[in-house]
Amino acid sequence: MKFKGITKRWATNTLLITALILLVLFSVCVLFVVSYYNNYVTDYLSGYANDNVTAFFTPYLSVNDEVFTQKSKEFVDSFNDKSRMEIQVINRHGEVCVSSSGFIVNEKIDNMPDVEEAIISSSGISKWRGFNDEGEHIMSVAMTLPDYEDGFSGAVRFITSMRGIDRQIIMFILVVLVVYLISLGFVALSGMFFVRTIVSPLQKINDVARDFADGNFNVRVETDVEGEDEITELSDSINAMIAEVAATDQLKNDFISTVSHELRTPLTAIKGWGEMLKELDGEDRELARRGTEVIINESEHLSRLVEELLDFSRIQNGSMTLRLEKIDVLAELDEAIFVFKERSKRDGIELTYSVPELPAPMMADPNRIKQVFVNVLDNAFKYTKPGGLVNVEATVGKGILTISFLDTGCGIAPEDLPNIKKKFYKANLEVRGSGIGLAVVDEIIKLHNGSFEINSELDIGTTVTIVLPVEEIAVEAPIPIIDETAVDINE
Repeated sequence: MKFKGITKRWATNTLLITALILLVLFSVCVLFVVSYYNNYVTDYLSGYANDNVTAFFTPYLSVNDEVFTQKSKEFVDSFNDKSRMEIQVINRHGEVCVSSSGFIVNEKIDNMPDVEEAIISSSGISKWRGFNDEGEHIMSVAMTLPDYEDGFSGAVRFITSMRGIDRQIIMFILVVLVVYLISLGFVALSGMFFVRTIVSPLQKINDVARDFADGNFNVRVETDVEGEDEITELSDSINAMIAEVAATDQLKNDFISTVSHELRTPLTAIKGWGEMLKELDGEDRELARRGTEVIINESEHLSRLVEELLDFSRIQNGSMTLRLEKIDVLAELDEAIFVFKERSKRDGIELTYSVPELPAPMMADPNRIKQVFVNVLDNAFKYTKPGGLVNVEATVGKGILTISFLDTGCGIAPEDLPNIKKKFYKANLEVRGSGIGLAVVDEIIKLHNGSFEINSELDIGTTVTIVLPVEEIAVEAPIPIIDETAVDINE
């Protein structure tokens, strides 16, 4: 694992802080143990510097030095813990007259910091830790004897070696150091393993992102199907994004191909008929009329295509707006039906129409509402063969207007149905169209707080249902119906 990025950040932040925290904890632990042992030894020695010592030596403070020395030997000989410590008795001259070690000690109180401090101390007891002349680490407690005739009467020193204690402390420090290193190693290994579980997937995601940025839409992030963590969710989101972009890119390519075809066909017809009319003799008026009609029709087709592209741009920018006014939705539907009456005759497709006489008022954009009806009817006619049927029915109830457009066309395959409202999507590439119309219809209906649903069966037909909120109208009599079955407006 390379020492950079997240790994370096983890090492310099988390691991370093953890190491410092552990070091502080173990240091406090060591200091506590050292202090405990030192206090234990100090208390142990101080326990012998008590009133019993004072009581023993008080009767002999006024005697001569020989008697004091003799009694000091008796005190030392009767001491039970000579094996654990050394006892020194200091006479009034500041000299060590008796020592439990058996050796003659030539030291004076000038070389005994504990005795000097005990003399000036109000308690008459002092503790000291340091090294003797032989370099041995010792601890001592000195206790001065009661003053006699306002002068120094002597003192008793209890001295013990710290060698055993130091050895135990060193062993404890070593154990603590080993535990510290093991703990730090465990934290480092577990942390590196954890970081690796993050860095490795992120590196894969980064590699996939680079390939994706280079235009490879076939790459995918390999994920753990059993994982439910954020990395897996990120991988799934990136895979979904790549799939969506790939689908959009394919739709874009299809759109460019479709629009190119849609533009080429009318432009070719307009150019061809324009050249023909230019060379046409004025006597052939019928041919001139037919050419003019073709040019007009193809120009209208181009205008619709441009308008659809403009609507698509407004949808993408979120700038599609409505010019709201009070309208009768059924009146707009009636005008759209009238527009397709001639087309139904020309294409040989039966058009039936059934709506209530009662108006369906609402605040809406009349041009956009009519655009919805025209787009839906245009699709129905484009995908219905001659001899087929297009049926339009409308019902009003409880402030809801429901309009159904049914055709007996080619239908839509189940796999295409979920995508039929998407921009640029065309289920049937053989039929002319930009693939934007239904996306525009869906957006307009949403802006009017309505719903737009498509149900279809392949080779049977398609039903488009539009639901819009309208104002309720109070009526005193039942709503009259033009024809509860259907009216063939071709008749």
